[in-house]
Amino acid sequence: MPFYDYTCLDCHQRFDVFMTFSEYGTRSVTCPNCKSQNVRRGIPHVRMAKSEESRLDSLSGDFSDPAALAGLENDPQAMGRMMRKMGKEMGEEMPPEFGEVVDRLEKGQSPEDIEKELPDLGGSDMGGSDPGDE
Repeated sequence: MPFYDYTCLDCHQRFDVFMTFSEYGTRSVTCPNCKSQNVRRGIPHVRMAKSEESRLDSLSGDFSDPAALAGLENDPQAMGRMMRKMGKEMGEEMPPEFGEVVDRLEKGQSPEDIEKELPDLGGSDMGGSDPGDE
């Protein structure tokens, strides 16, 4: 049984209503905040699941040409854009440090300067090696 998203057109409060499929369209909906029935159903967000293959396909155009990757070390902004796209395509929640690094790259900060300013990066959460692994 689903929740339905509504917005009150009088007080602008957003709220959810739980009802069965058979109740939907027949049951009146009232705003819990102001008791108005002047409400509108919201359009739910749709999330599309992508297979690993489709994620790799969408990235392949960016990485299939070695010449396109050749200048990344000299262009922090392009590197940041590439990393942001890779992060989105991975379909996993990235650690906050990833966002910090990508933001800095997109602003033009060099990877070397980022490493100097954020020396704790590169731990196991960011894919680097831990000192105990050596």
